[in-house]
Amino acid sequence: MNVSRELMRHDLLIGGETVPPGGGKYSTDLDPATEEPIALVAEGTAADVERAVQAARAALKPWNALRAAERGRILMRFSDLLREHQDAIAELECRDAGKPIAGVMRQDIPAAIDTLAYYAGWCDKINGQVVPARPDALTYTLREPVGVVAAIVPWNFPLMIGMWKIAPALACGCTLIVKPAEITPLSALKIGALALEAGVPPGVLNIVTGKGSVIGDALVKHPGIDKVTFTGSPSVGRGILQGAAGNFKRVTLELGGKSANVIFADANLDNAVRAAASGVFFNAGQVCSAGSRVLVQRAVYDEVVERLAARARSIRLGDPAQRDTHMGPVISARQMQSILDYVDIGVREGASLVTGGKRSGARGYFVEPTVFANVAHEMRISQEEIFGPVASVIPFDDEQDAVRIANGTLYSLAAGVWSADIGRVHRVAAGLKAGTVWINTYGHTDVRLPWGGSGDSGFGREHGDVAIENFTEPKTVWLSLA
Repeated sequence: MNVSRELMRHDLLIGGETVPPGGGKYSTDLDPATEEPIALVAEGTAADVERAVQAARAALKPWNALRAAERGRILMRFSDLLREHQDAIAELECRDAGKPIAGVMRQDIPAAIDTLAYYAGWCDKINGQVVPARPDALTYTLREPVGVVAAIVPWNFPLMIGMWKIAPALACGCTLIVKPAEITPLSALKIGALALEAGVPPGVLNIVTGKGSVIGDALVKHPGIDKVTFTGSPSVGRGILQGAAGNFKRVTLELGGKSANVIFADANLDNAVRAAASGVFFNAGQVCSAGSRVLVQRAVYDEVVERLAARARSIRLGDPAQRDTHMGPVISARQMQSILDYVDIGVREGASLVTGGKRSGARGYFVEPTVFANVAHEMRISQEEIFGPVASVIPFDDEQDAVRIANGTLYSLAAGVWSADIGRVHRVAAGLKAGTVWINTYGHTDVRLPWGGSGDSGFGREHGDVAIENFTEPKTVWLSLA
């Protein structure tokens, strides 16, 4: 189309330079709120991955030749630049991913800045230990960077989750090739440019855009990659594990979720329903830890369903660039259709569609906030990750029943529990199989606290000091004193 010739072209960032893709091809990046093209983005090739890996390997030694404190100062400048350019980055994230601008400014941007600043402070604190193994030897440990890291970033939180991977890896002295999602590449490319401006040496942070089947596959299988960190679907995660086996790469996987938000009859229902609505409808439900299963004790079940449906109907769905928009579009036509297909499945399975369940408007990938009642634990809408604004409200009888239902999926990323009984919330939290349990709140994260799950939610943890272990290798040194 003629408009495509007017679109800005975005090339790859390899070795500190913007370079065109080896194959000469560019894909058209769409705004999910309007379905209009907004940019042309390089479609990288396996040869581009090879160039990026060589650049990252060459940059390892000079990056680690810097004093650790200097690396920290560079990352802090990087954080400051992110703050200076936050309005422009937020606009990119809003248009590229369909995320409401108010939410990006409230969560994504501050979290990315905080993550960079936090790990900037870690750079000169990555210590080994002296271990007195025996009196005739000096024995101690070091922590060395794991090497070249492939960071494969999802489309639901491109900036924030991207920084969860970039910041700790750089702090540990690693170099990276970042592969943003094919449909949300723009904030990653901006971040790469800001890193260079901050003083990150050429080749330390490379951005290679393109298809997962090409770029992701080449990165995972490349013998020059030492670690893969991936956030995305369980099916892709399994493929990454198989591909990484070639040279036994270290792998961290943060995958899907089907989180239970458990509301007991004695809970503060105003707070619980407000948080339950936010927990499933925030970012149009495209959140790995979305509380998409709302478990409610039977005594207050009808009341909670009614309140949750009322909140769903009050959500302002529309242009994500408007500050008063509560919920924007889902990411793509494909994702929209998948969500609507699950609505049909829920109806066929016998659940009651209380509100929503349809596309909103004829332009943009908008899906109405949706609430299902009378959901049985065994239904597909209760067991499978929909990744959209669909709440399944499930009744339960008592603590034991709630824990049984909450733990009865393949996922274990997060959960919530609401009750005024202090003993009960601790008992239930202890019984829930989840990497994070929120009590009388839902959805908070902080870079200082571990994040991750098990089963189909992946393995390994991000954030905090755990991330330092992800991106370093311990080394033992033994010096004979005899």
